[in-house]
Amino acid sequence: MATVTPVKPPEKAVPPPVSANPMRDHPLTAWLFLAPYLVLFGGFVLLPIGLGLWMSLHSWDPRLPAKPFIGLENYADLIDPGSVSFDPFWNSMQATGIFTLFSVPLLIVVPLAVAVVMNERFPGRNLFRAVYFAPYVLGVAVVGVVWRFLLDANIGLVNHYLGVIGLSGNIPWLSSLPEAWVALVGVTVWWTLGFNAVIFLAGLQDIPREQYEAAELDGASTWQSFRNVTLPNLRPVTAFVLMITIIASANMFGQSFIMTNGAPGTETRTAIFEIANTGLREFAMGEAAAASWILTVLLIIASLGVFWFFREKEEGGRS
Repeated sequence: MATVTPVKPPEKAVPPPVSANPMRDHPLTAWLFLAPYLVLFGGFVLLPIGLGLWMSLHSWDPRLPAKPFIGLENYADLIDPGSVSFDPFWNSMQATGIFTLFSVPLLIVVPLAVAVVMNERFPGRNLFRAVYFAPYVLGVAVVGVVWRFLLDANIGLVNHYLGVIGLSGNIPWLSSLPEAWVALVGVTVWWTLGFNAVIFLAGLQDIPREQYEAAELDGASTWQSFRNVTLPNLRPVTAFVLMITIIASANMFGQSFIMTNGAPGTETRTAIFEIANTGLREFAMGEAAAASWILTVLLIIASLGVFWFFREKEEGGRS
Protein backbone atom coordinates (compact mmCIF):
# COMPACT_ATOMS: atom_id res chain seq x y z
CA MET A 1 0.00 0.00 0.00
CA ALA A 2 1.45 3.31 -1.05
CA THR A 3 2.05 5.98 1.60
CA VAL A 4 0.31 9.23 0.91
CA THR A 5 2.40 12.21 1.83
CA PRO A 6 0.27 15.08 3.08
CA VAL A 7 0.56 18.22 1.09
CA LYS A 8 1.73 21.11 3.21
CA PRO A 9 -0.41 24.21 2.65
CA PRO A 10 1.47 27.16 1.32
CA GLU A 11 2.66 29.48 4.01
CA LYS A 12 0.92 32.77 4.26
CA ALA A 13 3.09 35.58 3.11
CA VAL A 14 3.96 37.80 6.04
CA PRO A 15 4.35 41.44 5.05
CA PRO A 16 7.65 42.95 5.99
CA PRO A 17 7.56 44.90 9.24
CA VAL A 18 6.71 48.51 8.81
CA SER A 19 9.65 50.56 9.85
CA ALA A 20 8.82 52.99 12.63
CA ASN A 21 8.85 56.63 11.73
CA PRO A 22 12.09 57.89 13.26
CA MET A 23 10.65 61.40 13.74
CA ARG A 24 7.58 60.16 15.61
CA ASP A 25 9.57 58.75 18.53
CA HIS A 26 12.25 61.41 18.49
CA PRO A 27 12.33 63.40 21.77
CA LEU A 28 12.47 66.69 19.86
CA THR A 29 9.27 66.05 17.89
CA ALA A 30 6.95 67.32 20.64
CA TRP A 31 9.07 70.44 21.07
CA LEU A 32 8.94 71.01 17.32
CA PHE A 33 5.14 71.12 17.42
CA LEU A 34 5.21 73.34 20.52
CA ALA A 35 7.74 75.73 19.00
CA PRO A 36 5.26 78.20 17.36
CA TYR A 37 3.31 78.60 20.60
CA LEU A 38 6.46 78.86 22.72
CA VAL A 39 7.87 81.55 20.43
CA LEU A 40 4.68 83.61 20.69
CA PHE A 41 4.35 82.98 24.43
CA GLY A 42 7.96 83.95 25.03
CA GLY A 43 7.82 87.04 22.82
CA PHE A 44 4.48 88.42 23.92
CA VAL A 45 4.20 87.19 27.54
CA LEU A 46 7.50 86.23 29.16
CA LEU A 47 9.59 88.97 27.52
CA PRO A 48 7.19 91.80 28.48
CA ILE A 49 6.98 90.42 32.03
CA GLY A 50 10.75 90.41 32.35
CA LEU A 51 11.11 93.82 30.71
CA GLY A 52 8.44 95.29 32.98
CA LEU A 53 10.22 93.99 36.07
CA TRP A 54 13.55 95.36 34.78
CA MET A 55 12.01 98.77 34.05
CA SER A 56 10.46 98.95 37.51
CA LEU A 57 13.96 98.87 38.99
CA HIS A 58 15.16 101.84 36.92
CA SER A 59 14.36 105.50 36.47
CA TRP A 60 13.09 104.79 32.97
CA ASP A 61 12.32 107.81 30.82
CA PRO A 62 12.09 106.81 27.13
CA ARG A 63 13.12 110.33 26.09
CA LEU A 64 16.48 110.11 27.85
CA PRO A 65 19.39 107.82 26.92
CA ALA A 66 20.39 107.20 30.55
CA LYS A 67 18.14 104.95 32.58
CA PRO A 68 19.87 104.63 35.95
CA PHE A 69 19.27 101.68 38.24
CA ILE A 70 17.43 102.78 41.40
CA GLY A 71 16.46 99.42 42.91
CA LEU A 72 13.15 99.41 44.79
CA GLU A 73 12.80 103.19 44.90
CA ASN A 74 9.80 103.18 42.55
CA TYR A 75 8.01 100.70 44.81
CA ALA A 76 8.94 102.71 47.90
CA ASP A 77 7.47 105.87 46.38
CA LEU A 78 4.17 104.10 45.73
CA ILE A 79 3.79 102.88 49.32
CA ASP A 80 5.20 105.99 51.04
CA PRO A 81 2.36 108.31 52.15
CA GLY A 82 4.71 111.28 51.85
CA SER A 83 5.46 110.64 48.18
CA VAL A 84 3.76 112.58 45.38
CA SER A 85 2.98 109.23 43.72
CA PHE A 86 1.15 107.78 46.70
CA ASP A 87 -2.22 109.55 46.53
CA PRO A 88 -2.82 109.29 42.75
CA PHE A 89 -1.95 105.59 42.67
CA TRP A 90 -3.94 104.50 45.71
CA ASN A 91 -6.91 106.68 44.76
CA SER A 92 -6.94 104.83 41.44
CA MET A 93 -6.69 101.52 43.30
CA GLN A 94 -9.68 102.60 45.40
CA ALA A 95 -11.60 103.38 42.20
CA THR A 96 -10.66 99.95 40.85
CA GLY A 97 -11.87 98.35 44.07
CA ILE A 98 -15.22 100.18 43.90
CA PHE A 99 -15.78 99.12 40.30
CA THR A 100 -14.76 95.52 41.02
CA LEU A 101 -16.91 95.31 44.15
CA PHE A 102 -20.08 96.31 42.32
CA SER A 103 -19.49 94.78 38.89
CA VAL A 104 -18.29 91.28 39.81
CA PRO A 105 -21.41 90.12 41.75
CA LEU A 106 -23.65 91.37 38.93
CA LEU A 107 -21.47 89.62 36.34
CA ILE A 108 -21.93 86.35 38.24
CA VAL A 109 -25.62 86.48 39.18
CA VAL A 110 -27.06 88.03 36.00
CA PRO A 111 -25.21 85.78 33.51
CA LEU A 112 -26.11 82.71 35.59
CA ALA A 113 -29.79 83.69 35.50
CA VAL A 114 -29.57 84.31 31.75
CA ALA A 115 -27.84 80.94 31.24
CA VAL A 116 -30.57 79.12 33.18
CA VAL A 117 -33.20 80.66 30.90
CA MET A 118 -31.15 79.94 27.75
CA ASN A 119 -30.82 76.31 28.83
CA GLU A 120 -34.58 75.80 28.63
CA ARG A 121 -36.42 74.82 25.45
CA PHE A 122 -38.77 77.50 24.11
CA PRO A 123 -39.51 79.11 20.74
CA GLY A 124 -36.91 81.70 19.76
CA ARG A 125 -34.25 80.31 22.09
CA ASN A 126 -31.43 80.79 19.56
CA LEU A 127 -32.47 84.40 18.97
CA PHE A 128 -32.51 84.96 22.73
CA ARG A 129 -28.98 83.61 22.99
CA ALA A 130 -27.76 85.76 20.12
CA VAL A 131 -29.28 88.93 21.58
CA TYR A 132 -27.50 88.49 24.90
CA PHE A 133 -24.15 87.55 23.39
CA ALA A 134 -24.13 90.13 20.57
CA PRO A 135 -22.85 93.12 22.61
CA TYR A 136 -19.73 91.18 23.63
CA VAL A 137 -18.41 91.15 20.05
CA LEU A 138 -18.27 94.96 20.03
CA GLY A 139 -15.00 96.69 20.82
CA VAL A 140 -14.63 98.83 23.90
CA ALA A 141 -14.22 101.94 21.74
CA VAL A 142 -17.59 101.36 20.07
CA VAL A 143 -19.33 100.62 23.37
CA GLY A 144 -17.77 103.63 25.08
CA VAL A 145 -18.58 106.14 22.35
CA VAL A 146 -22.16 104.91 21.88
CA TRP A 147 -22.99 104.99 25.58
CA ARG A 148 -21.22 108.32 26.04
CA PHE A 149 -23.77 109.87 23.70
CA LEU A 150 -26.69 107.89 25.09
CA LEU A 151 -25.87 108.99 28.64
CA ASP A 152 -25.02 112.60 27.85
CA ALA A 153 -26.79 114.86 30.35
CA ASN A 154 -27.97 117.28 27.65
CA ILE A 155 -28.58 115.34 24.43
CA GLY A 156 -28.59 111.74 25.64
CA LEU A 157 -31.52 109.50 24.79
CA VAL A 158 -31.50 107.93 28.27
CA ASN A 159 -32.36 111.22 29.98
CA HIS A 160 -34.81 112.06 27.20
CA TYR A 161 -36.85 108.90 27.69
CA LEU A 162 -36.63 109.18 31.47
CA GLY A 163 -38.25 112.59 31.09
CA VAL A 164 -40.89 111.16 28.76
CA ILE A 165 -42.06 108.68 31.40
CA GLY A 166 -42.11 111.34 34.09
CA LEU A 167 -38.77 110.73 35.81
CA SER A 168 -35.85 113.10 36.21
CA GLY A 169 -34.42 113.91 32.79
CA ASN A 170 -31.29 115.75 33.83
CA ILE A 171 -29.21 113.07 35.57
CA PRO A 172 -25.44 113.77 35.20
CA TRP A 173 -24.54 110.15 34.37
CA LEU A 174 -20.92 110.86 33.41
CA SER A 175 -19.92 113.79 35.57
CA SER A 176 -21.17 113.13 39.09
CA LEU A 177 -21.04 110.42 41.76
CA PRO A 178 -22.57 107.91 42.27
CA GLU A 179 -24.15 108.29 38.83
CA ALA A 180 -20.82 107.77 37.05
CA TRP A 181 -20.27 104.46 38.80
CA VAL A 182 -23.82 103.36 37.98
CA ALA A 183 -23.14 104.16 34.33
CA LEU A 184 -19.76 102.42 34.19
CA VAL A 185 -20.94 99.30 36.02
CA GLY A 186 -24.23 99.13 34.11
CA VAL A 187 -22.59 99.49 30.69
CA THR A 188 -19.94 96.91 31.56
CA VAL A 189 -22.54 94.38 32.72
CA TRP A 190 -24.61 94.95 29.56
CA TRP A 191 -21.51 94.59 27.39
CA THR A 192 -19.85 91.51 28.91
CA LEU A 193 -22.56 89.40 30.54
CA GLY A 194 -22.99 87.36 27.33
CA PHE A 195 -19.52 85.86 27.64
CA ASN A 196 -20.06 84.67 31.20
CA ALA A 197 -23.54 83.44 30.29
CA VAL A 198 -22.13 81.23 27.54
CA ILE A 199 -19.64 79.69 29.97
CA PHE A 200 -22.39 79.03 32.51
CA LEU A 201 -24.56 77.59 29.76
CA ALA A 202 -21.83 75.11 28.83
CA GLY A 203 -21.59 74.09 32.48
CA LEU A 204 -25.36 73.65 32.76
CA GLN A 205 -25.47 71.42 29.69
CA ASP A 206 -22.77 69.23 31.21
CA ILE A 207 -24.87 68.38 34.29
CA PRO A 208 -26.34 64.84 33.99
CA ARG A 209 -30.09 64.90 33.53
CA GLU A 210 -30.40 61.90 35.87
CA GLN A 211 -29.53 64.07 38.86
CA TYR A 212 -32.51 66.35 38.21
CA GLU A 213 -34.77 63.33 37.74
CA ALA A 214 -33.60 61.87 41.05
CA ALA A 215 -34.24 65.18 42.79
CA GLU A 216 -37.71 65.34 41.25
CA LEU A 217 -38.48 61.82 42.49
CA ASP A 218 -37.43 62.90 45.97
CA GLY A 219 -39.96 65.71 45.82
CA ALA A 220 -37.49 68.57 45.44
CA SER A 221 -38.85 71.91 44.30
CA THR A 222 -37.32 73.93 41.48
CA TRP A 223 -35.36 76.06 43.93
CA GLN A 224 -34.16 73.00 45.85
CA SER A 225 -33.00 71.36 42.62
CA PHE A 226 -31.14 74.53 41.67
CA ARG A 227 -29.50 74.82 45.08
CA ASN A 228 -28.62 71.15 45.58
CA VAL A 229 -27.97 70.01 42.00
CA THR A 230 -27.18 72.96 39.76
CA LEU A 231 -24.96 75.04 42.04
CA PRO A 232 -22.73 72.16 43.29
CA ASN A 233 -22.16 70.96 39.73
CA LEU A 234 -21.32 74.50 38.62
CA ARG A 235 -18.70 74.90 41.35
CA PRO A 236 -15.61 74.68 39.08
CA VAL A 237 -17.29 76.78 36.37
CA THR A 238 -18.24 79.43 38.91
CA ALA A 239 -14.68 79.54 40.22
CA PHE A 240 -13.34 80.06 36.71
CA VAL A 241 -15.91 82.75 35.85
CA LEU A 242 -15.33 84.55 39.16
CA MET A 243 -11.57 84.56 38.69
CA ILE A 244 -11.58 85.90 35.12
CA THR A 245 -14.25 88.47 36.01
CA ILE A 246 -12.22 89.82 38.93
CA ILE A 247 -9.16 90.10 36.69
CA ALA A 248 -11.13 91.78 33.90
CA SER A 249 -12.83 94.23 36.28
CA ALA A 250 -9.54 95.12 37.95
CA ASN A 251 -8.11 95.88 34.51
CA MET A 252 -10.99 98.14 33.45
CA PHE A 253 -9.68 101.07 31.44
CA GLY A 254 -11.51 101.74 28.19
CA GLN A 255 -14.95 102.48 29.66
CA SER A 256 -13.55 105.00 32.14
CA PHE A 257 -11.22 106.60 29.61
CA ILE A 258 -13.86 107.06 26.90
CA MET A 259 -17.06 107.63 28.87
CA THR A 260 -15.99 109.72 31.89
CA ASN A 261 -12.28 110.43 31.32
CA GLY A 262 -11.88 109.80 35.04
CA ALA A 263 -14.50 112.40 36.01
CA PRO A 264 -15.65 113.82 38.29
CA GLY A 265 -12.09 114.94 38.94
CA THR A 266 -10.15 111.68 39.08
CA GLU A 267 -12.75 109.72 41.04
CA THR A 268 -13.34 107.16 38.27
CA ARG A 269 -9.71 106.96 37.14
CA THR A 270 -8.90 103.28 37.63
CA ALA A 271 -5.49 101.74 38.31
CA ILE A 272 -4.83 100.87 34.66
CA PHE A 273 -5.91 104.41 33.69
CA GLU A 274 -3.43 105.86 36.18
CA ILE A 275 -0.66 103.49 35.09
CA ALA A 276 -1.18 104.41 31.43
CA ASN A 277 -1.21 108.11 32.31
CA THR A 278 1.98 107.80 34.38
CA GLY A 279 3.89 105.84 31.78
CA LEU A 280 2.64 107.27 28.48
CA ARG A 281 1.94 110.91 29.38
CA GLU A 282 4.35 111.63 32.19
CA PHE A 283 7.00 109.28 30.72
CA ALA A 284 7.67 107.73 34.16
CA MET A 285 7.82 104.21 32.75
CA GLY A 286 9.70 102.80 35.73
CA GLU A 287 7.07 104.01 38.18
CA ALA A 288 4.27 102.77 35.92
CA ALA A 289 5.91 99.33 35.71
CA ALA A 290 6.23 99.20 39.50
CA ALA A 291 2.55 100.14 39.88
CA SER A 292 1.55 97.41 37.43
CA TRP A 293 3.53 94.85 39.41
CA ILE A 294 1.78 95.87 42.64
CA LEU A 295 -1.57 95.43 40.91
CA THR A 296 -0.43 92.07 39.52
CA VAL A 297 0.56 90.78 42.95
CA LEU A 298 -2.80 91.81 44.39
CA LEU A 299 -4.61 90.00 41.55
CA ILE A 300 -2.51 86.88 42.13
CA ILE A 301 -3.52 86.95 45.79
CA ALA A 302 -7.18 87.39 44.82
CA SER A 303 -6.97 84.48 42.36
CA LEU A 304 -5.44 82.23 45.02
CA GLY A 305 -8.24 83.25 47.35
CA VAL A 306 -10.82 82.21 44.76
CA PHE A 307 -9.12 78.84 44.28
CA TRP A 308 -8.99 78.32 48.05
CA PHE A 309 -12.67 79.25 48.51
CA PHE A 310 -13.85 76.91 45.76
CA ARG A 311 -11.42 74.08 46.52
CA GLU A 312 -12.84 70.57 46.45
CA LYS A 313 -13.21 69.21 49.97
CA GLU A 314 -12.08 65.69 50.67
CA GLU A 315 -14.08 63.18 52.63
CA GLY A 316 -13.94 63.67 56.35
CA GLY A 317 -14.04 67.46 56.10
CA ARG A 318 -10.38 67.89 55.24
CA SER A 319 -9.43 70.24 52.40
